[in-house]
Amino acid sequence: MPVNPVLKPKVATPTLIVISAVTLALAIPLAAMTFSFPTNSWALAVVAAAGLILSFVWYRRIHANRAWKTSSREQWQVLESLKNTAVTTTEVTVLSVDSPQPTGAWITIRWNRFDYIQPAWIEALPEPIWPGSVLLIRPDPIQVRHGAPWPTTYSIAADHVLTWAPQL
Repeated sequence: MPVNPVLKPKVATPTLIVISAVTLALAIPLAAMTFSFPTNSWALAVVAAAGLILSFVWYRRIHANRAWKTSSREQWQVLESLKNTAVTTTEVTVLSVDSPQPTGAWITIRWNRFDYIQPAWIEALPEPIWPGSVLLIRPDPIQVRHGAPWPTTYSIAADHVLTWAPQL
């Protein structure tokens, strides 16, 4: 199952913090007792192994968080550079993917500039669409016109999607 690239990876969870604190609280007295009474070395080995496992978990989570931040920053730089081109663009945030289909998906979008929420049909893209994605699109002048009412359902053609970035 693919992982949602829009969601920022969690570094610390309450469970991980508590387990780390308990392991540290056990390691210090057991280390002191091992030096005083050498018979308890097995307990120190167990706590040390738990500490190594927890260190690996912390390292992996911090690394994943940093990689996500770097990737997200790069995607936003691409989005900003494309936004400054001569083409008319706008940002829409995907609030939900309601019904994925082979040829596209029914989604709910928010027009970031107008803070307007509406259902939309988006044609199939090379990458999957996730809730929380900010899409940079070229608005269709036939659907959105000055002085005309908004369409009840907006249709986004695949070639109108220029890029995407996770919502920050």
